[in-house]
Amino acid sequence: MYLHCFEDVKEITKELVKVPSIVKTKGEKDCAEKIFEFYKETSYFKQNPDSLKIVQTIDDEIERHIVIAHVKGTKGNSNKALILMGHLDTVWVDDFGEIKEYAFDPDKLPELLKQRHLDKEVLKDIESGEYMFGRGALDMKSGVAGQMYLTKYFSEHTDEFDGHLITLAACDEEDNSHGVLTALKVFRQMKEEDGLEFIGCINADYSTPYHSQDENRYVYFGTIGKLLPSFYVVGEEAHVGQAFSSLDPNLLVAEITRLIDYNTELCDESQGEVTIPPVSLKQSDFKDKYTVQTPLSAYAYYNFFTHSMTPKDVMDVVYKKAEEAFDNVIHYLNQSYESFCKKGNHIYKELIWQKRVYTWNEFYTELYTLHGDKFKVYMDSFSKELNEQNPALDLREFSVKMVEEAWKWSLDKSPAIIIYFSSTYNGRIEMTGKTDLERSLMDSVNKSIDFARDYMDKPIVTKMFYPYISDSSFMSMSDSPEDLLYLEKNMPAWGTRYVHNVEDVMAINVPVVNIGTYGKDGHKLTERVHMKYTFENVPNITYNTIKSLLK
Repeated sequence: MYLHCFEDVKEITKELVKVPSIVKTKGEKDCAEKIFEFYKETSYFKQNPDSLKIVQTIDDEIERHIVIAHVKGTKGNSNKALILMGHLDTVWVDDFGEIKEYAFDPDKLPELLKQRHLDKEVLKDIESGEYMFGRGALDMKSGVAGQMYLTKYFSEHTDEFDGHLITLAACDEEDNSHGVLTALKVFRQMKEEDGLEFIGCINADYSTPYHSQDENRYVYFGTIGKLLPSFYVVGEEAHVGQAFSSLDPNLLVAEITRLIDYNTELCDESQGEVTIPPVSLKQSDFKDKYTVQTPLSAYAYYNFFTHSMTPKDVMDVVYKKAEEAFDNVIHYLNQSYESFCKKGNHIYKELIWQKRVYTWNEFYTELYTLHGDKFKVYMDSFSKELNEQNPALDLREFSVKMVEEAWKWSLDKSPAIIIYFSSTYNGRIEMTGKTDLERSLMDSVNKSIDFARDYMDKPIVTKMFYPYISDSSFMSMSDSPEDLLYLEKNMPAWGTRYVHNVEDVMAINVPVVNIGTYGKDGHKLTERVHMKYTFENVPNITYNTIKSLLK
């Protein structure tokens, strides 16, 4: 069956976009309440109020909520449960400048955008009338809207499926994933109390063309993983008039960036698909005011996508790059100093810098060996106090403050690089079809796609890794417990500011597919969603997948 849902999903999308649910603002709470009210007004949830939950996120620095709607089919008595999921938060709107008050207004925004210097493709898409513009329209309120429509539909047609349909609208996907982490605990409780057997998860996050000539629409099995290898770099400070007696940590960081940034040799590959190469997300020293002293320390961190690489694999790669960077800088400094000595008729003497690179675990272990329990007790206390006094402190900043504090205990103050992980762990999920659940999900999705092709005017292609960071990463885990232990030992914030609860993830442990929105320019001023595909084709592919899995 094919649902004629375009207008309904369009209207829900527009209403959601109008709520400015920027991550880490009150808008996340407002949007969750709007979604909750949508479900609350349906007949099913009026009759089954306990099946609808609005839950405040746990261990969070602000008040925000997730919404979980649970519909039980009446076609039989199966305990199989399928999860639909999407996120309600958006990124900030500073890029809209003087028109940011219209960033959440799909009706007025296109005309305002036309007054700007836009490329021809954007203008063409505005004139076509095929796209809805607005922050969150693509990423990903239209996906949430489609799932809301389907949940309402199935609540009115419970005789069409056998099992449980559980729909999650999560907050905080754009930052530290408090929403889905809270949801995992709710799912786990539902599993234990209701005897549910989770069989799969359908996310509706966004997709976009790979290049200007790409007209394909995409459905993704599994998902990419993401790690954030981070570098704390200590140099040797000096007055700028004696520059060659210093080792500038900014130069070391710059060389690390040169060796890692956009380096396609560091792409991860599996099943014929390749990740985007690592790219810098932050690079800075720690000077907070002007002086004529060279900086003492600096830091940087890099986005690193994975398909098959474990945390240890990533650490091994970037560790080698750090060593290479250190060698290159020492060589460069000596070349430069020798040249300077020749120009100034000075006596050249080789600069004897020694390469020192540590993982966080190696550095911590060395300090523990030197200082014993006194060091451990102090760092545990410092971590706890830092977290209590600064509950809203960014996880990356928390991590580097931990490394800074540990450095104070080092007896050897010569230049060094300390490498650690400093962000939420987004696990890779690689689906190979080796399990019954994977085969069932993949077969159901492929059959639904085949059916939908008759109603589409563009090709639709399946791929094996969703290429962006998403909450899908918390539904299962391809890395082993040993891999996670390695991550734990090399993450300064672990245990205080961050913990990846493996037990919660493995209690769900289902294959994932992204049947999501389609459009262009996610996270940009010109963000827009293609309405026909997103408001009609996507819900229908999802609808038939649900019916196939819960038949």
